[in-house]
Amino acid sequence: MENFEKDKEEEKLKSRKVKRMLALAVTGAVCVSALGACGSSSDSGKSESTESSDSGESSGGYGDLVMAWWGNQVRNEKTQEALDKYKELNGVSVEGQFYQWNDYWSKMATAAAGNSMPDLIQMDYSYIEQYVDNGQLLDLTPYMESGALDVSNIPENVLAMGEVGDGNYGIAAGVSGNCLFYNKTVTDELGITMTDNMSFDEFVEIAKQITEETGYRANVLSQNNYFTEWSRAEGIPIVEAKLPVASADEYTPFYQIMEDSIKDGWQLTPDYIDTTAVETDPLVYGSSPETMAWCTINGTSNQLTAFQSAAPEGTEIAVTTIPTTDTITSNYLKPALYFSISADTEDPDAAVALLDYLINSEDANGILLGERGVPASTSIADYIYDLVSETEQKSFAYVTDVITPNCSPINPPDPTGMSELTDTMKKVAEKIGYGEATAAEAAQEVYDKGIELWGE
Repeated sequence: MENFEKDKEEEKLKSRKVKRMLALAVTGAVCVSALGACGSSSDSGKSESTESSDSGESSGGYGDLVMAWWGNQVRNEKTQEALDKYKELNGVSVEGQFYQWNDYWSKMATAAAGNSMPDLIQMDYSYIEQYVDNGQLLDLTPYMESGALDVSNIPENVLAMGEVGDGNYGIAAGVSGNCLFYNKTVTDELGITMTDNMSFDEFVEIAKQITEETGYRANVLSQNNYFTEWSRAEGIPIVEAKLPVASADEYTPFYQIMEDSIKDGWQLTPDYIDTTAVETDPLVYGSSPETMAWCTINGTSNQLTAFQSAAPEGTEIAVTTIPTTDTITSNYLKPALYFSISADTEDPDAAVALLDYLINSEDANGILLGERGVPASTSIADYIYDLVSETEQKSFAYVTDVITPNCSPINPPDPTGMSELTDTMKKVAEKIGYGEATAAEAAQEVYDKGIELWGE
């Protein structure tokens, strides 16, 4: 029996070593694929608007646990510091792996195929159902019920964000809202006041005025980013694997807005748009007003600090709601992202303890300081409010005072196939931006793709 236990322990250590080696191998492969050679440039990607480390490789060394995330450099540094603090407090080391958005999901897919996913992973709303359906995430419900994962200070509506089917597979690492970031320095200089819950027609008039007087254009309709808000406001959001419209004609108005905005000159064309990272977003980067945006749409308000940090000196970035025909319907609160535990973890109790630390510990959150959004725990949110910067306090206030009282429930997680439809939407948006397709042609192409995916 003693030899059996020894062999079992050796096998476990061997398995963990293999997992680490595979993770590093995948990291190298992804980096070479994306950049030609690691370290050749700064990786960057965005769903929340993201950026990776220069190397694209994991941030830490071998550890007792592995945690992976995507994000900007501020997130990378804060998270690694919090993990170092965890080792200091608990004697458990955590290997941190940090990627840009696209590389992160490529890495997760490869690791999942090899049953070697990191113990604790950052999860996105658009992917969680897919990972649950594939049996790749651990159901956290038993740990909540036992108290091993303390959720007593997390409101029910926030806790419910992680529910898929009969289980709960993710704790919101932060709560945020959809939003419009804008250059307040520019609007102030022109005597323009941006108001929350502005109608789309009001916004267009302001956009035209700013372009006429400064050359700055808006970055609202690029890459199809506005579709979610527009479709929610119009009562035709895609919430299941089926198109909610009877014909392409119902999508034509959306693409007509896009076509008109390009012709009228107030929307940036695709050649000036880089949505791969905060630092290269046209709101904060460009060689002249004509190549820059005065506003940009974003799915997560917790990026305000990152945009402000990236903005040129003397520029103030502010946040407001995304203009639509019905902002209360189009506004929504969302998990900025989740912390989830992989079904591949060899020590779920240890992974849960780490998750509990990240959610509930003042030590951890005194370092993280709400970088991922307003903390899910109300007690932690209260604790860090006076510790965060004025910009971060504005982000908190936007969630609690502007979006929370003026929003509708978020759409369910994207159905299977939505990523393919989104790719088609991005392609037709570019065609319109370059004058290669009309609104009607774009709408038809998107509709046909939906029928191909899901049928009539």
